[in-house]
Amino acid sequence: MKIITAQEHESANSTGILELANDVDPRTLDLTGITRIDLQFPAFTDGRAYSQAFLLRRRLGFAGELRATGDVLIDQLVQMQRTGFDVAVLSEGVDASAAQRQFERFTGFYQGSAVETKPQFAKAT
Repeated sequence: MKIITAQEHESANSTGILELANDVDPRTLDLTGITRIDLQFPAFTDGRAYSQAFLLRRRLGFAGELRATGDVLIDQLVQMQRTGFDVAVLSEGVDASAAQRQFERFTGFYQGSAVETKPQFAKAT
């Protein structure tokens, strides 16, 4: 997962980029020509964008970039990656190097995810 700062984040004024509020059902959208979807976390306690990301990846087969924006904290990054996000835009004041270390803490998972669909026990040894 790529970690970027708010300053590095481009707003969705470009063709092929869609900003999606976290109360919109992605199944109702026409994603033709969309290459990036920015999913909003208005507060770190509001996890509806996780469900949107999972729906986009697993049910709708969206292969473009999913970007987490809004109140994005270090503690959320691993779950964001597991639900299908490619990029996280960190909240102001969050250290990007500390954020990257979060992925080193969790090297494997027993359950499947939006990215690795097979659970650990079903993988060949």
